[in-house]
Amino acid sequence: MESYFLILLVVLMMGALISGFPVAFALPGSAILSVGLASLAGYISVGDISAYFVQGGPVEWLTAGVTNLRSLYWDVERDTLIAVPLFIFMGIMLQRSKIAEDLLVAMAQLFGPVPGGLGISVVFVGALLAATTGIVGATVIAMGLISLPAMLRNNYSKSLSSGIICASGTLGQIIPPSIVLILLADQLSNASDIASNARAAQYKEATGEFILPSVLDVTSTSAGDMFMGAFLPGLVLVGLYMLYILIYALIKPDVAPAVPIKGKYNFKFFVRISLALVPPLFLIFAVLGSIILGIATVNQAGSIGAIGAIIMGGYRLYPNHKTTYLPAILAIGATISIGVILNYFDPNVKNIKTTSDAIGVALATISVVVLLTASLWSAWRIYKIDDTLRGVMTETAKTTSMVFIILLGAAMLTTAFRGFGGEELVKDFLTSLDGGFWAQFIVVMAVIFFLGFFLDFIEIAVVVVPIVAPILLAEPSANITAVWLGVMIGMNMQTSFLTPPFGFSLFYLRSVAPPSVRTQNIYKGVVAFIILQLAGLTIAGYYPALVNYLPKLIYLTSEAAPPPVNPKLQVCLEEYLFDVYDNNKLQIRSSVDKVKSLNVNYLPQKYQDSLEMTHSNVMNTFSMIEAIRSAEQEVANFVPEYRPIHEDVRKLEKKIKSIAKEIKSINRKIDIIYLSNKLTAGDSIKISELNSDILKMQNNKNELASRIPSNWKQYRDKYLKLTKTENKARMSYRRNVDEAYDALLELRYIIQSKDKLAALENGIISLEGVIASETSEQAMTKIKLVERQLGNIPGASKIKSKISKSRRALKRNPNIEKAIKMLKQGLVIFYDEVAWRDMASAGLSDSLKEYDIALRSTVGVRLQERLNDDQAEYVASCLANHKDISLAF
Repeated sequence: MESYFLILLVVLMMGALISGFPVAFALPGSAILSVGLASLAGYISVGDISAYFVQGGPVEWLTAGVTNLRSLYWDVERDTLIAVPLFIFMGIMLQRSKIAEDLLVAMAQLFGPVPGGLGISVVFVGALLAATTGIVGATVIAMGLISLPAMLRNNYSKSLSSGIICASGTLGQIIPPSIVLILLADQLSNASDIASNARAAQYKEATGEFILPSVLDVTSTSAGDMFMGAFLPGLVLVGLYMLYILIYALIKPDVAPAVPIKGKYNFKFFVRISLALVPPLFLIFAVLGSIILGIATVNQAGSIGAIGAIIMGGYRLYPNHKTTYLPAILAIGATISIGVILNYFDPNVKNIKTTSDAIGVALATISVVVLLTASLWSAWRIYKIDDTLRGVMTETAKTTSMVFIILLGAAMLTTAFRGFGGEELVKDFLTSLDGGFWAQFIVVMAVIFFLGFFLDFIEIAVVVVPIVAPILLAEPSANITAVWLGVMIGMNMQTSFLTPPFGFSLFYLRSVAPPSVRTQNIYKGVVAFIILQLAGLTIAGYYPALVNYLPKLIYLTSEAAPPPVNPKLQVCLEEYLFDVYDNNKLQIRSSVDKVKSLNVNYLPQKYQDSLEMTHSNVMNTFSMIEAIRSAEQEVANFVPEYRPIHEDVRKLEKKIKSIAKEIKSINRKIDIIYLSNKLTAGDSIKISELNSDILKMQNNKNELASRIPSNWKQYRDKYLKLTKTENKARMSYRRNVDEAYDALLELRYIIQSKDKLAALENGIISLEGVIASETSEQAMTKIKLVERQLGNIPGASKIKSKISKSRRALKRNPNIEKAIKMLKQGLVIFYDEVAWRDMASAGLSDSLKEYDIALRSTVGVRLQERLNDDQAEYVASCLANHKDISLAF
């Protein structure tokens, strides 16, 4: 029965959407009706409202709805969606203030004389508008009204002109900052959590281990990651579009002729071009650059974009006045001033300690007031001129409300879909496909492509993605990242927006195109761009590093970068380091020999031993690397023989598990029949048929189990043994280098602290008089102060121990004689420590510093605070490629 209610849910949703019922109400309405009917049917037939739910029931569905509502509107951790209204406001403001129109006219004049230049300028402006507005409909309509007549007047082919405008308009789907990417990031973040739990369960089932190693976990995403991941694929698409137009214009000049400029390339021309081009470019840099450089989060970048759009609208809507650009100049000056102040001062009101701090806070306050004044001035202009600000705010509120209501409705719909077993059906269907992950992925992408004909990107992002994304992300054979999946889905939806006969972009252009441009011209024109779009999609799919590299690199070089000891970085970092070891073997050994030749007899035996251990571990590193490579090669040699057996067995086990689920489901149906008030003859026949089905399934299950090779366990054990050997070799190497470098660092820190230790001499000596002349409580207080100072000095624990014993001797029954004795013993140790540290500082410190520098980029990498640029670039490149980890499951 659950299947019938699942079908009812889908039919209700599709019927409501096709009939034109508002999406925001179609999604939750379908869920409420289907859940209500299923509950009523269960209550009437068997007295249980949860009878016809696979997971939970109406109570759990309602609870999940409340949870989704709370997480959407009150959960402080889920702040990604705050950026949505900010970027919507920015896009609508730039559109209403005619910045887009200025851009199109200016770029047409700049690129016009080049063959196909007018078309190239439209693509260029489309990319800029995508990076500033991110709204497909607004971009297509704006360019259709401004550029299409201009291209037709200059004898451009109607088909090519239409195709250029439609394709350029859809760039807003993929070029950041895009509302699509923000919504996808939010949905994929939740999907990653579900996929992570599924992968952990799969790992536990395969290995018996309860904890999934972090290196095998699903890689989640954020809005910032999505922006950076989509950046390069977006540029690839722009490049493909421009290259196609240029080549096509060179081959057939009559379809896209060069347009001679009216006037001259003089100073006024370039000023006009600069005023149209520089502000949007600056805004793009401010928004994306602040994210890339780690200056701002996505939400903060959205605020920067909104304020920037207000400043730009303020001068664009108030032309030809003496003060036209004054608010913009004040804003730019204040922003630069704030940047300079932050570079030279710490303008924190709570940390004002000196006159310099007070000056910094005062200057920062003045700059902020100037920036605020410029923003309010611009906003007032926009408000007074044609009531533009009210219109922008109203449109932003409408669009944002629609997005959030759809999000909530979609959450209710997907919860109902899961409750009726829809997710399990989709999962069983996808996992049953021959061809593994790529077959699943292609089917999902085809479905999304088809749905793009009928549904807007918001519905696809919030309805389809939560259902299919966890299944794809949990698959260990591909081990894809969430950001790659999100970008691929975004590019796919972009393609569907172009595809006849239902592509949204085509309808947008048709609504503003002149009668001379027929629908057939539009359809014909987009064909080439659909092919280019699919080519871009294929490139991003075949080279996942194109998507993953930039987010990884920015993460590894940001202020919040993980330390090199992070487990997820180790294999890639070691791959990089082992090559460095090979290239610098002689230099490393030479450094060891140089320090070994030094006289260190004056060091305490403990530190002589630790330094000797450092030398020994460094020299052992090379043999350990060879052991890792040997173990790695043994695994690699065995994998081709083992993988087919592993995959076949896991497929058989999956089928067995699926049959066991079906048997459980049939038993549940039998229980429901028994729960009914009175068994009829028909019920008895039904139960008999169901038991017969169970018997057949049990026989099928046994037959599948018999097909598992008898030597499967031996193969599995051998593989686990080989991988365990490799992991053990890697752990030995990591422990070896950490101990080596840590001992060196400890010795250097101790030697460097000689002056701090020597400075305590008078304080320690004075304690004898304190113990003899003052009360026990007073003496213990002063001794404690010295203890605290000694605790901050590395290698002073023996001195501190004696001083502590001196203090304890004064407790309860004060023993002044013992306290002074312990103090004097501490002083003896103190003078010995100061003496050897002075000698080491003079004769060993520089050599140890050189030794540290020689080992820092190899043996000592794991103990550094962060990776250097070369290491980060290599590790980012390594992590950017998807790796098959299915053999671990």
